[in-house]
Amino acid sequence: MAVRGGLRQRRAALEDQWTRVVPELAARRPEPGRRPARHGGSGEKSPEGEHSGGGPRDPGEAEPRPEVTDSWRRSLSTVDPGRDSAPVTDAGEVAPRWDGSPLRGPITELAPELRSIADDAGFIAAVTDASGTILWTCGGRVMRRRAERVNFMPGGRWDEPAMGTNALSLALRTGRPSSVFSAEHLVTALHGWACYCAPVRDAEGRTLGVLDLSTTWDRSHPLAMTTVRTLVSTLEARLRTEPGPAPAAGPPVRLSCLGRESAVREGRVLRLPPRQWEILTLLALDDGGWSPERLRYAVYGERPVAASTFKAEVSHLRSTLGGGVTKGTYALTVPVRCDAAEVLRALRESDTAAALARYRGPLLPRSEAPGITEWRARLEVAVRQAVLSSGDPEHALKYGELAPYDIEVHEHALRLLPFGDSRRGIPAGRLDAALRS
Repeated sequence: MAVRGGLRQRRAALEDQWTRVVPELAARRPEPGRRPARHGGSGEKSPEGEHSGGGPRDPGEAEPRPEVTDSWRRSLSTVDPGRDSAPVTDAGEVAPRWDGSPLRGPITELAPELRSIADDAGFIAAVTDASGTILWTCGGRVMRRRAERVNFMPGGRWDEPAMGTNALSLALRTGRPSSVFSAEHLVTALHGWACYCAPVRDAEGRTLGVLDLSTTWDRSHPLAMTTVRTLVSTLEARLRTEPGPAPAAGPPVRLSCLGRESAVREGRVLRLPPRQWEILTLLALDDGGWSPERLRYAVYGERPVAASTFKAEVSHLRSTLGGGVTKGTYALTVPVRCDAAEVLRALRESDTAAALARYRGPLLPRSEAPGITEWRARLEVAVRQAVLSSGDPEHALKYGELAPYDIEVHEHALRLLPFGDSRRGIPAGRLDAALRS
């Protein structure tokens, strides 16, 4: 409890610093075409030396770190502290970047360890490229939901000009390990976070990206930075001894797994048995790599299935894809364009219309595999919530076709449609049928 109390005290102090310093820095930002005022000769003190209200600072009050206030000052020219999420790179389509990244191979091998750390400690792990764009993440369900709200997901841009002061942007700018706690972040939506990261370099010393571990402020722990440093050392050692990621194994696969199942490659329909549909879908939805034990449980759960049976299913899928599944840690090397992944991407971008255009029903509706049922529920909840949060009646009408017994959705459509609109008969009829069922 003493540790938690210390974190709470530190957070409160940082919030006070942010409230005092950031608005003053923003006010002193020069207007376009106007040279910044010189403060040294006028007797006017800098924000680091005085309260915004004009009174002297309490001598016991902690100073903001210089690298943090310097970053705040730089960031305010491009970033609104009130923004709610990171901007998106390439419309969130970063699979080609990840496919070609030299970090993909080592991260895929290290993924089981990263997942274990993230799950056990309540963190989310992320990997960026040298531009600060996130290419890969893993973490537990709670942290992933938090991360999605601020677009701390593949495609999110976290460099300083895009998202202001954060651990990723500082590590990229300074080339050194960095941590940022609570209100040290410029953007207020991140004040509940604590982040630890370090740059990853190749054998020639070039920065390839950043490895980050992030969590909520109350789970902050000094050992997190030690863990990041150790993981980065392991990655860099593997980069020195391994040839890099395997090339994509041939042409892409177009995978449809919502409402119906189909997989097409170069115009040829792939015929897959149920277990291989499940494995392919799981690999496509979570491309960070799966340990054999984790993937086997996601497919079979507690059922007593021989390891040889599971390995045979993976082997047959690998053969169908022309070798497009790695061994040891399972991951796809063939590009797969999955409709379910596209729905999630559209939702992250707040594009409900695009998500509904791709959402044709539940994920592999006949599957009872634990991993598939979990993803199915996540998708259904996310799409439904987006519809109920939308003010466009077309969204409720379209989703209502797929959810004829969802009373709340039909009532939402009726609230949005004005009286006299001929379309009101559609949700009214669906609502009547749902209430009678």
